[in-house]
Amino acid sequence: MFVLALVVSVIQNLGGIPPSLADSLTPVFFHLLMVGWVTQFILGVAIWMLPRYSPEKPRGIEALSWATYALLNTGLAIRVVGEPLIELFPGTTWGWLLVFSALLQWVAGLLFVINSWRRVKGK
Repeated sequence: MFVLALVVSVIQNLGGIPPSLADSLTPVFFHLLMVGWVTQFILGVAIWMLPRYSPEKPRGIEALSWATYALLNTGLAIRVVGEPLIELFPGTTWGWLLVFSALLQWVAGLLFVINSWRRVKGK
């Protein structure tokens, strides 16, 4: 995701694309960088570093971690597609893509908290 964010930044600054499209890539760049790279890095370190849940399941419920990863990245991919579509076709229903994207990422955050909560609460 880090490299993809950098590619989007280069595309924005190359010139030759309509200014409105270049402007619509700014939130794409920031989401790729902050959600696709920084947030996932933080979540991965947290999953690794938090206290063990149990000897059998040291990282908690593994399926929840994978669901968090899948939902976060699906939401990010929808956001990457949705932002330019909203700019290119104003007044259409493409805005719902951003709502759906945010919902998927919110659920991913909720699943992360659910999976991590038993690892950090007082035993």
